[in-house]
Amino acid sequence: MSLKSLASIENWPVPTAAAGVVRADGTVLGTHGPSGHRFPLASVTKPLAAYAVLVAYEEGAVELDEPAGPEGSTVRHLLAHTSGLAFDEHRVTSAPGERRLYSNAGFEQLGDHVEKATEIPFAEYLRQAVLEPLGMTSTSLEGSPAKDGVSTVDDLLRFAAEVQAPRLLDPRTVAAAMTVQYQGTKGVLPGYGHQSPNDWGLGFEIRDGKSPHWTGASSSPRTFGHFGQSGTFLWIDPDAGAACVALADRAFGPWAVEAWPPFTDAVLAEVRG
Repeated sequence: MSLKSLASIENWPVPTAAAGVVRADGTVLGTHGPSGHRFPLASVTKPLAAYAVLVAYEEGAVELDEPAGPEGSTVRHLLAHTSGLAFDEHRVTSAPGERRLYSNAGFEQLGDHVEKATEIPFAEYLRQAVLEPLGMTSTSLEGSPAKDGVSTVDDLLRFAAEVQAPRLLDPRTVAAAMTVQYQGTKGVLPGYGHQSPNDWGLGFEIRDGKSPHWTGASSSPRTFGHFGQSGTFLWIDPDAGAACVALADRAFGPWAVEAWPPFTDAVLAEVRG
C-alpha cells in the first residue's frame, strides 16, 4: 500500500521535501520524495534527545525529579519546558513549574546533565542509546541537543515506530512522555502564539485542544510530536495508530502554517479509510 496523500508534498513551495507514514507495528504505509536524503531537523531533534534522556533514566544514570538546570528545577522540568529558562539564553525568567517557556537552553542543560552523569558526550550517548539500536545510521547530532540533529525520513520512521511500540524503553515510560506534565501551564507555542493550556509531555508536545496548531483538524487530541524551524515535523496519533514524518529544506513560515494541516488531514483520512 502506498499512500496517495503523501504526493501532495510536490505542491509545497520548497526545494526538496520527503514524507512517510508508519504504523505501530513498524509497517511503512508509504514514503514520497527522497526518503534517504539527510535534512537538518531543527527542533525535531528534541524528541530524539528526550528519548536518550529517558534511556539514561531507565539505566539509573539520572532521576526525573533530581535537580538539573536552574535552582529548583529538575530533569522533568527541563524535558517539559517548565524550568524557567529563557528560549535561547541560559538565563532564568520565571520560577520552575510556573510557565511553559519553550527553551532550547533547557535542552542544552539536559544534554550537559546527562553527559556529566554518564561521562559520555551527549551526541555519543544518543548514538549508543537510541540511534544505533534502531538502525538509524543516517542520523547524527552535530551540536546542540535542542536543534542540531540531521536525519532522514527513513530513519525517523524507525524512531516513530519505536515510540508507538517501545523496545528500548518500558512502555510506561513512553506513556509518561506523552502525558501532560504540569497540567494547566500556559505558554507560547513558537509560531502559533499563546496557548492556554500549552500542554507538553516529556520532550514531546501534546496537541490536546490547541488552536491554531501545526497538525490537522482531524488529529486526535492525544496526538503528540514536534515540529522544527527548518520545515520539519513528526507527529504520532495513537488513535489513528500511525505516525507521520515530513522533512523539507525551507525554513518554517506561512507556507508551512498553510500546507501542513490539510496534508495531515489527507494522510489521516487515508490511514483511517
